[in-house]
Amino acid sequence: MNESSARDIVALDAIALSKAIHARDVSCVDVMNVYLDQIDRLNPRVNAIVAREEREALLAQATERDAQLARGESLGVLHGFPQAPKDILPVAGMVTTKGSPIFAGQVSATDAIVFERMRKAGAIFIGRTNTPEFGLGGHTYNPVYGTTRNAFDPSRSAGGSSGGAAVAMALRMLPFADGSDMMGSLRTPAAFNNVFGFRSTPGCVPYAPSDDVFFQQFSVAGPMARTVPELGMLLAVQAGFDARAPLSRRSDQAAHYASGLERDMRGTRIGWLGDMNGHLPLEAGLMDLYTNALRHFETAGCIVEAAAVDFNGERLWKAWLDLRSFTFAGTNAPLYRDEATRAKLKPEAVWEIERGLALLAEDVARAARDRSAWYQAINALFERFDFLAMPSAQVFPFDAALDWPHAIGDRAMDTYHRWMETVVPATMASMPALSAPAGFGPNGLPAGIQIIGPTQMDLPVLQLGLAYQLASGLTDVRSPLLD
Repeated sequence: MNESSARDIVALDAIALSKAIHARDVSCVDVMNVYLDQIDRLNPRVNAIVAREEREALLAQATERDAQLARGESLGVLHGFPQAPKDILPVAGMVTTKGSPIFAGQVSATDAIVFERMRKAGAIFIGRTNTPEFGLGGHTYNPVYGTTRNAFDPSRSAGGSSGGAAVAMALRMLPFADGSDMMGSLRTPAAFNNVFGFRSTPGCVPYAPSDDVFFQQFSVAGPMARTVPELGMLLAVQAGFDARAPLSRRSDQAAHYASGLERDMRGTRIGWLGDMNGHLPLEAGLMDLYTNALRHFETAGCIVEAAAVDFNGERLWKAWLDLRSFTFAGTNAPLYRDEATRAKLKPEAVWEIERGLALLAEDVARAARDRSAWYQAINALFERFDFLAMPSAQVFPFDAALDWPHAIGDRAMDTYHRWMETVVPATMASMPALSAPAGFGPNGLPAGIQIIGPTQMDLPVLQLGLAYQLASGLTDVRSPLLD
């Protein structure tokens, strides 16, 4: 295959790629070779895809996919798609390190439901996408695989914890990618790499296997893509009820994620939360960029007005800290109590576990009550607005050599994740939130804006996201690394 033909394949969006494969205009073997070549060319500069499988084994799988199509058999819309599951949830037969040296070399026996569904739809897993240790923090680096670098400037952070996924997809090393989100792990890297990341309502995509299927209320698995229709295509594969995940939802929305996203948004009311009345510090230049991004909603016919939630920001933050530490400690305390594994935990993991173990039952109960009060306060805004919007990130992509931003302007950050507080409101309210490209600063670095909808209104959020995408044209901006 010549270089021009190879470029044509990676230039296809995921929807067009699926159609071309099924029409047999391109073979699965050609697709696999082209994407592996793209990875060979660009991944050494950014370290997004790790634990690569051998090319020979991957081509054998692609050959079988071609043989299936020759027999008139298709596994689904992802037939022959190269994919690299995020290195947090398990994938059968592949290493799952969670970015921790404790689990380096650990091979999983089963698929998480989200990966099981992608595999059944025809995806071929070529490796894993990189993540911070245990997914903690919005900067993708770990002692197992190293640092993942930004798709637009490799000297900068890719965001996290789905940083590897965002960069791999932005650089067309994957058609689209999966990720997960507890504290912005789909949204921060999407903002940092000019792509879309969707935190769906908990239960939209089953989150299992897990030892706490009844208690899991914060982390969600979900899609990342360069455009909203591609996002919907992958979400349609991932979403839907599974009895192994008792909090997953039976919903008729899933049938429309892959189509039915076009909608006239004229007259739609959007409440702009901004910096939450000064509670959230923003790096210089970001607010001007967000103000310009809001005009794209107006171009689509929406009405944008300032909004405010009648709730103390510090109260929300304290409730989040306690619930997050409680959840993390409950799962990972055994690693802390064992001296051998404790020595391999990064300081942020130790901090979370020690905080969680020190909490009293009444502390957790108070945090849960505060979370409920926050939900009622923000949910009341939907009596006036159809959607809410706020920044996806409070900083531009920062120096990849840093562990995390220790200050925004003249305001010191008192925890390793305080600089990404803007993603907490949607998580704590169990509301769907789409991070969409918001443009580029004077430094050429990307930023993102969140579209937040009422809980379980995932489809309308994607519909507004598509209208915004078409009005903004920001998805047409490519990384200079692709030139």
